[in-house]
Amino acid sequence: MELSAELGRLRGAVEAYLGGLFTEDAPYGRLLESMRYSLLAGGKRLRPALTLKFCEALGGDTKAAMPLACALELIHTYSLIHDDLPCMDDDSLRRGLPTNHTVFGEGRAVIAGDALQAAAFGLVSSAKLPPERTVRAVAYLADCAGARGMCGGQELDTAEDTDRSIEGLTLINDLKTGALIRAACALGVIAAGGGERELEAAEEYGKQLARAFQIRDDILDVVSTPEELGKNVGSDEANEKPTYASVLGVDKAEREVLAATERAKAALEGAIDSGGFFEALADALAVRKS
Repeated sequence: MELSAELGRLRGAVEAYLGGLFTEDAPYGRLLESMRYSLLAGGKRLRPALTLKFCEALGGDTKAAMPLACALELIHTYSLIHDDLPCMDDDSLRRGLPTNHTVFGEGRAVIAGDALQAAAFGLVSSAKLPPERTVRAVAYLADCAGARGMCGGQELDTAEDTDRSIEGLTLINDLKTGALIRAACALGVIAAGGGERELEAAEEYGKQLARAFQIRDDILDVVSTPEELGKNVGSDEANEKPTYASVLGVDKAEREVLAATERAKAALEGAIDSGGFFEALADALAVRKS
């Protein structure tokens, strides 16, 4: 299996599904335009790809899992819209394009994020899966997206009195970035009707993959350029915000990326076999340039 070709196949399927959302003619059409602007602005589509591949690896119906996969992308997009707002990171560039609020205004950007989050749970509830799997998927995603997951991590990341030691940064990352990536892996297992052993393996893989992903993000914020990354760089340093790269130094942070990557791959041994996809993906993300 060639990783880039497989990711391209998954990305194409996800883009086709997302492209059919929020197209209705409505009095609130400008809001829908704002939602689609950020949702269809590109990106790796990593989270939906993970859901689909975990479902496939366990013999599940990937067509039935597609609403779950794309719901994650709606949640992720809403979080990026809100993260870029002046009251958060105040960024002007995302995926090589002006951020949502710079195009549509702050108020509409907030509403667009809210609407994307609500639509995400509508998608999950519409999945053609056994009812017990749908209910479990809704509950799992809600937990990972809310105060015990992504939103809790965002709170810790913005609070002035948050612990910024390596332990504190790891907690922030496990919640803010890790919860949704962990959910992406787990929802694929849930969609396929996998057991607890498979679910635990997928969760650990997602947790370690997310750690490596976020540390690599911290490194790229130091060593990359806006052209390569598609967003502003150096913002963490400008805001005097500690990261793995600033606390450990780039070289040691790179070693942490590789260590987390190895832990991610080890988590699946004897539990889930994807023909090497998950291992190749982890290795590729560890050295990504954008």
